[in-house]
Amino acid sequence: MSISSSQKKDELARIQEATDYAVTRAENGFIMGHFFNCSLSSVFQPVFDAKTRSVAGHAAYIRSVMNEENPLSPWKVLSLGEGDAPLVRFDRLCRAVHVLNYFSGRSHEGNLSATVQPRLLESVKDDHGQAFKRILDIIGVETSRVIIEIPAEVNRNWKLLKHVISNYRSHGYRIAINHNDAGDDWVAELASLYPLYPDVVRLEASVLQRLGDAGPLVDVIHRFDAQVLFREIETARQLTGAVRAGADLLQGRFLGMPAQAIEFDLLIPATTTGYRSAEASSRRIRTLQHYIDAAGI
Repeated sequence: MSISSSQKKDELARIQEATDYAVTRAENGFIMGHFFNCSLSSVFQPVFDAKTRSVAGHAAYIRSVMNEENPLSPWKVLSLGEGDAPLVRFDRLCRAVHVLNYFSGRSHEGNLSATVQPRLLESVKDDHGQAFKRILDIIGVETSRVIIEIPAEVNRNWKLLKHVISNYRSHGYRIAINHNDAGDDWVAELASLYPLYPDVVRLEASVLQRLGDAGPLVDVIHRFDAQVLFREIETARQLTGAVRAGADLLQGRFLGMPAQAIEFDLLIPATTTGYRSAEASSRRIRTLQHYIDAAGI
């Protein structure tokens, strides 16, 4: 996928002029953020549309290196600052790096999923997403192409969750929340969000084994007009189970690893794992399309 260097330079320059974010362009063309003595970069994991079998977008994750040498967990980076102000700055910088790398100078229709830190949601009392919207406006990207992933920790405070969804939704973002497998009243709590139902509900693929049949849960979520994303798909069995349950979106290392490269055309991967479907009499290598076909879609 080609990138216009002049366009990318212009968009980076506009961000540098309009904000005090420490962002630069690396030799490989990707945008880097700088926080204390750490360098921040993006990796993107493909998210598949289960029905079209194509890539619908990507989930963004931050990678950090200290002193240009040692990989460092983002949680360790957060500990370099004290109080909420550095946290807010770090979180916003990460998302700026993500959108610059994903959208700047690129022509595609993919949607970007980006998470926010739980403490940020608590420390920023109102107007969540306004600062991020300014970055998107600068580079000419609609907020509707960004899915804000609300971390599972916020599920413990449904009043805060509703407030956060309202703020982000008012700016046009799409919203993803996490299914809480530990709570018996989760569906009732989801209903309590009316009329602020999420656009996407994220389920861990491991729930397939615990429930046996996740179809009824998926059906309930669909009644709230939300898509269901099965994440952390690690095996062929989980992939087939997710599709049979009625998943809309699929994500996991079995389908694609997080990487700097943003590709759409080559993301129906061949597998190296054998799987026996109900119709198969022997194990054989299959592609993602074969797994979905085996599920009867």
